[in-house]
Amino acid sequence: MADPLHNEFPPESLEAKDLQHLLHPTTNLKLHHQVGPRVHDHAAGAYLWDSRGKQYLEGMAGLWCTALGYGEEALIQAAEQQMRKLSYSQLFGGKTNEPSILLAEKLKQLVPFEAGRVFFGLSGSDANDTQLKLMWYYNNAIGRPEKKKIISRHRGYHGVTVASGSLTGLPAFHAHFDLPMPGILHTDCPFYYRGHEPGETEADFVDRVVGNLSALIEREGAETIAAFIAEPVMGAGGVIVPPDGYYEKVQAVLRRHDIMFIDDEVICGFGRTGKPFGAQTMGIEPTTMSIAKALSSAYLPISGVLIPEFMYEPLVEASGEVGNFGHGFTYSGHPVCAAVALRNLELMEERDIFGHVAVVSEPFLTRLNALSHHPLVGDTRGVGLIGALELVADKTTGAAFDAGKGVGAYCMGRCEANGLILRALGDTLAICPPLIISDAQVDELFSKLEKSLDETLAWLR
Repeated sequence: MADPLHNEFPPESLEAKDLQHLLHPTTNLKLHHQVGPRVHDHAAGAYLWDSRGKQYLEGMAGLWCTALGYGEEALIQAAEQQMRKLSYSQLFGGKTNEPSILLAEKLKQLVPFEAGRVFFGLSGSDANDTQLKLMWYYNNAIGRPEKKKIISRHRGYHGVTVASGSLTGLPAFHAHFDLPMPGILHTDCPFYYRGHEPGETEADFVDRVVGNLSALIEREGAETIAAFIAEPVMGAGGVIVPPDGYYEKVQAVLRRHDIMFIDDEVICGFGRTGKPFGAQTMGIEPTTMSIAKALSSAYLPISGVLIPEFMYEPLVEASGEVGNFGHGFTYSGHPVCAAVALRNLELMEERDIFGHVAVVSEPFLTRLNALSHHPLVGDTRGVGLIGALELVADKTTGAAFDAGKGVGAYCMGRCEANGLILRALGDTLAICPPLIISDAQVDELFSKLEKSLDETLAWLR
């Protein structure tokens, strides 16, 4: 990559101060000190500029989150107006505020299941942490103290708190953190390209991995398992779209064993997969749901957990016995965050963002799948406006590159040099543009990506 080493940065530069003062999340810290940071300076619409004036097409919607793009004036105004009216209000002890009430009401109207109550937090991590705690609290309250285990999936991503980080099924998020904690189980990732056995059809693959899930439940004891958690389309694990029939058969197993389905919509929710929620795209009937990211288009941090009324009623009784429902955050239902999220959802409706995604996703997926012919690409996959390329050493066998070669990281660097922001997940290139992307910008995205693939191929040769 063309970035200078950190020791070449002037001492008073932002880059030098970053290297001196910040501990970066989800970063190769050793490499960061060799290469140095890229300072983001300003952004508008689907574009972002760094502190050197270089323009980038935003191909990752930030971290899967800037649905309406950057600099949306209506959201800026919503934040300003609410700050002037009521800059902070808690929800503790029965206090409340108008934006939180109206946002909860709106969300119950939008989600594709009978939600009874909405709990607000600040991130997808704390939402899934809350999910786990609610499952424990609920089962204690109804007299099932043994029904506590949660089943997640290998390569799933559900956050980084102690609980949500345990639900995450990616080794880098467990190493040195002593995770996962007890009571968290992991089952097969529904990734046919990398997970199928020789000669195995997609239908056979689904039967095998769902059979493994069923065997896990029987081995552990269904009476000890509270819930199964899944992203409709797996994001940070490699943008994995499960084969047809997978969720139908998973849900049949869960219903047979009285196990709830936690639908993690943190990435998929609010139009990303071509429908309002990933559950609708993938045929999931959630028991509960986690939301964040596009809920506010990332203008301010906010998350939510939606639960059915039958789960809420025992919480009421149990909290009465204890004297308190002892869970919540200082910023739960922050009025400014809630006001921005509410206006964000209104804008999505006013501008028919979901309809736009349904239209623009056609050229997006066409251009994505056309790259399957590139010598470096072993697999393309996607739905709506989320997709990925799997870079391979051998297209015929699907053999992967040696991880130490850093092919995905190199290609991501070429994308950046060509003015395109994507994310390398190992040797998988993830693509997740703002939902407002135009047809012309889709062409720009894939033209820059194809150029970067060609440059990576030349480098390898």
